[in-house]
Amino acid sequence: MLVIRPIIADDYSALMQCAEESGHGFTSLPVNEEMLRNRIAHSERSFAKHVVCPEDEGYLMVAEDTDTGEIAGTTAIEAAIGLEAPFYNYHLSTVVHASRRLGVHNTVQLLTLGNHYTGDTELCTLFLRTPWREGLNGRLLSKARFLMMAEHRHRFADVVFAEMRGVSDEEGNSPFWQWLKDNFFSIDFIHADYLTGIGAKGFIADLMPKLPIYVNLLSKEAQAVIGQVHDNTRPALRLLENEGFSCRGYVDIFDAGPTVECDVRNVETVRHSKRYTVEINDHHSEQQCLVANTSFTDFRAVASPLEVNDKAQTVVMTQEIADTLMVNTGEPVRFIEL
Repeated sequence: MLVIRPIIADDYSALMQCAEESGHGFTSLPVNEEMLRNRIAHSERSFAKHVVCPEDEGYLMVAEDTDTGEIAGTTAIEAAIGLEAPFYNYHLSTVVHASRRLGVHNTVQLLTLGNHYTGDTELCTLFLRTPWREGLNGRLLSKARFLMMAEHRHRFADVVFAEMRGVSDEEGNSPFWQWLKDNFFSIDFIHADYLTGIGAKGFIADLMPKLPIYVNLLSKEAQAVIGQVHDNTRPALRLLENEGFSCRGYVDIFDAGPTVECDVRNVETVRHSKRYTVEINDHHSEQQCLVANTSFTDFRAVASPLEVNDKAQTVVMTQEIADTLMVNTGEPVRFIEL
């Protein structure tokens, strides 16, 4: 069984293993000891912090296999991005160049650099290691964040978004970045992606073209991948689309992967999750649920069968599940039926 919990300092080696296995283009998990240790420390401070409204908190969690003690993956939420350092994106829009006198009418697309998501909440660092990519594990890793948001609403912004990894090959080469590199940057995609991951973003403002880019001036290869996702990212995108997320034309500035967003109030798991009290019994329910305790500093979430009584507003779980969630009879949990 996997349990989602806040990361601690002792998880550093496992986090580094996830970073190494995640591959190129996974900006939020750089293979850099200092950055990963700093991120763990920042997460520990964030979970312990008293929060009135979202600021620069970062909540990094891991999925622990309770049978082996191994770390199976990671998942995270950045409470409000772009407040300390600029957060850049491109917006893909359409403009019309027309002349009635000449009988010319051309529709063209533009990429415009901006900071649209400043202050919004970002979902990031969703990575599940290969041996655990089965059953409900992927959904647990993704949806646990929404159970947290539903229970602790004041810690997060009204809009939540996620950047999807764009198209790149096995060597980490991005067709979109190749065009930018040839014309503006002169550094490889892997290097640029790594610099962003460790927070060295100054080169973006220094070198990124400030004026809108006409898409039809890009290489055919670059045009073809705008708004497209990496094959390994398709399952994560489907999970978010099922939650109500959609792309409104914003794409990543490096690989042109789509950014998807949703109002927190409209996220399916947030809307349909329930807060019931616990009963403990050795039941044999077939109703699969994702369930989390209502603590923040000691947040726990698992996938488990529950016996749900809507009339009494109770859920019956085994002692093992209750112990994993750190809850007792009569205490509240938040869950979503699957």
